[in-house]
Amino acid sequence: MAEKKVHSYDADDLKILEGLEAVRIRPGMYIGSTGVRGLHHILWEIVDNSIDEAANGFASEITVKLWKDGSASVRDNGRGMPTDINKKAGISGVELIFTKLHAGGKFDEGNYAFSGGLHGVGASVTNALSRWLEVEVCRGKVYSMRFTSTYDQKNKKWLCGVPDGPLKETGSDPGKHGTFVRFMPDDRVFETVEWNYDTISKRLKELAFLNKGVRINLEDERELYRTYTGDDGEEVKEKLPAREPVSFKYDGGLVDFVNYLNEGASKAYANPLYYSAVKDITLKGFAPSKIRVEFAISHTKEDTESLYSFVNNISTVEGGYHETGFRNGLLKAVNEYARSNGVLKAKDAPFIVDDIKEGLTAVLTVQMNNVEFEGQTKTKLGNPEVKPVVEQVVMEGLKKLMDTRGNRATFDEIAKKAKFAADDRIKHRHERDVAKAASENDGLNLVGKLASCSGKDPDKNELFIVEGDSAGGTAKQARIRQFQSILPLRGKPLNVQKKSALQALQNEELKTLISAIGAGFGKSFDVEKTRYKKVIILSDADQDGMHIRCILLTFFFKYMCDLIKAGYVYIGMPPLYKVYKKDVVEYAYDDKELDEKIKKVGKGYQIQRYKGLGEMSAEQLWETTMDPATRNLIQVTIEDIAEAGRVIDMLMGDKVEGRKEFLNANANFNKVDGFIEKVHFKQEGRSTESDYYD
Repeated sequence: MAEKKVHSYDADDLKILEGLEAVRIRPGMYIGSTGVRGLHHILWEIVDNSIDEAANGFASEITVKLWKDGSASVRDNGRGMPTDINKKAGISGVELIFTKLHAGGKFDEGNYAFSGGLHGVGASVTNALSRWLEVEVCRGKVYSMRFTSTYDQKNKKWLCGVPDGPLKETGSDPGKHGTFVRFMPDDRVFETVEWNYDTISKRLKELAFLNKGVRINLEDERELYRTYTGDDGEEVKEKLPAREPVSFKYDGGLVDFVNYLNEGASKAYANPLYYSAVKDITLKGFAPSKIRVEFAISHTKEDTESLYSFVNNISTVEGGYHETGFRNGLLKAVNEYARSNGVLKAKDAPFIVDDIKEGLTAVLTVQMNNVEFEGQTKTKLGNPEVKPVVEQVVMEGLKKLMDTRGNRATFDEIAKKAKFAADDRIKHRHERDVAKAASENDGLNLVGKLASCSGKDPDKNELFIVEGDSAGGTAKQARIRQFQSILPLRGKPLNVQKKSALQALQNEELKTLISAIGAGFGKSFDVEKTRYKKVIILSDADQDGMHIRCILLTFFFKYMCDLIKAGYVYIGMPPLYKVYKKDVVEYAYDDKELDEKIKKVGKGYQIQRYKGLGEMSAEQLWETTMDPATRNLIQVTIEDIAEAGRVIDMLMGDKVEGRKEFLNANANFNKVDGFIEKVHFKQEGRSTESDYYD
């Protein structure tokens, strides 16, 4: 037995991270990842500061610019950051904001009644993770300051966001006010520093909807190119025209947002219902304060719910107490209306939440102080005191709208739609019970095609959904039986965007899939019961395979959305080419990588083009696509659930308006599905991680 080494452990062994060094060493703690998502997070931190100025009535215009050198900037016409000396810290307010964690003006309601950046780390984290950052403040006089980040080789430590000098007065402009921040993301931190225009554009558009009347501009001065292989086999780099500046401004606010989300859908009534109110609230441990609740609702003739909630302009995709309060208030108001207007008879049971959700499109926003988000990613509201306040506002607002002239027909339609949903729920209870029983049945009576794994641990188990019996047979031979299950599909599954929930349940392919996952379906889906925490779509790299991906992802989005939100849905990436020579074998996943592999293998190489998974041997399929140590998986996540839902409805629904234009602009069958707003790429077994954009 080896002798155990004794190592002293005393106070001198404790390391003190000074300034912003902690951010540099553990960036994921502050921005989630160092991939593309984290890159854009540091931009959102600066944008959110300007949005807070606008949300509190101090700014009316914000401009985001992507510069030719790769930097980004945000300008607003708000009050401008404080430039005087903070007595306690002995430095200017600007320096304090950009160099100290948990420092800012958002902890005091006198400065901001409502704010998204309540952790007080935003601007300083952006500074810490940038090569340089410049700030210019206009408050009658003009002030400027610059920060840089370097590595101290002598002392082996990062000097992060260090001021080049104190805040300087550089001029005067009595008619100008606001803040300008420009920064260069540090390529020593991020895996890529390439800004994604579509992601930024969609987020800014969403913020414009949420902040009625605020103009948000986006400028992109970067040079744009597209690369393709010419007739001579050489790579061609073609310069594209520059993007024109765009501007977003919506005087209708949430009403415009709901109409935008319902573009192309068949509406149950003409105009959305809108209401807002400010109420008093007392949160545990805090003094009484104000909360603003605002919502807009509409109904389509579909059978699914689209509820999008925000707290202080931050999307709460995991919901929270405000969503619970909203649904409770809506349910009570609709029940009361239906009962008093004869839609519900004395013998009828009251509606339940599921009845009022069918066809609902709603946007709910809450603005408040002392927010408790669950985690720095801010995806779920954790203040229980918010629930009764939101419920009260929704009930109060809907009752006032009921009494408003011209709204009677709208509420009749809402009540009738809920009654139809309730009757349908009771009528088809048996069919739904069958589906639920199937998904919970350990014997898996409905999944004779499933080659189930022997393991029982969902954290380790993987379900491969494979295109066709041929590829399914190969995958069954290639798998490790202890933790990998194989479910072959016979043809294309049903496109559920065009069908009802009952039709989805009657489809054998989808019924089999529901049973295999084992967590229920639609309203009864419980992600905690899933048998697999990796559900991997494995289809051919052609148009049919792409269509199958789209259909399956549409199904998951509509009836098992929590599976995507939990990060359990993946896309397997089989190679397109095998490049080989004697004992040397390389695989390429796209045409660009093919050129690299050809050079690596060298003269005398041969190429095999895989037209489908069925052409691969079990050994090849395992090595390239199923082995956790070498495979490529794309983890599907939803960055913008509202936009994702709208685009899915446009692409997979009955309406054709806008579909052709979207496909012409976005379709590329060498990429992952065009309608996915954003997916997360994880190359397993190689300790690398980045984000993939369509």
